[in-house]
Amino acid sequence: MKSILIIGMGRFGRHLCQKFTSLNNEVMIVDRDEAAVSAVAADATSAQIADCTDESVLRDLGVHNFDMCFVCIGSDFTSGLLITSMLKDVGAKRVIAKASRDIQAKLLLRNGADEVVYPERESAERLATRMSAHNVFDYIELTPEYSIYEIPPLPGWVNHSVKEVEVRNRYHINILAIKENGKLNPMPGGDYVFTGEEHLLAMASREDARKLLRKM
Repeated sequence: MKSILIIGMGRFGRHLCQKFTSLNNEVMIVDRDEAAVSAVAADATSAQIADCTDESVLRDLGVHNFDMCFVCIGSDFTSGLLITSMLKDVGAKRVIAKASRDIQAKLLLRNGADEVVYPERESAERLATRMSAHNVFDYIELTPEYSIYEIPPLPGWVNHSVKEVEVRNRYHINILAIKENGKLNPMPGGDYVFTGEEHLLAMASREDARKLLRKM
């Protein structure tokens, strides 16, 4: 269990709060908008209405006690940048800030952010990849070159084992898990026989994934 501080209760901040809480973390939310805080307060461990551009507010929150501090202010970048910088000044261990453009990311990283996320861009890229490729049910980018794809097995693999198909040697993919009937089978062995009903969670380079998807 981790202790999380989330500043800014826009859409991204709300979703973060709900997900972290569902994973049994302690979550404190802060926003200067009373209605925004009230809308999410039931999902958080604690909630506070406050203006985090005031350094004394951050000190009173005891930011050094949190494992991670998220700055999720999207509509007022200047405030987000100021809060990010002050969080580090008052002892925050790890600061993750939201950006919508590369120039914002550069400024945030130069002014205290340990990591920058682009929730809208990442969501759009993930959706575009999934919708533009046949038989890709989900997609997680690990690096610009490697990703994890949720795909079906090739028709020719059905009733054959992983070892018989020579998945790694012939297709250059690594099967991390099998999803079937709502169950997850991680790291299937070479004797696993494809049924044709499962989904594969496979790690592959972009080029190897393209070659495989063309065969489907």
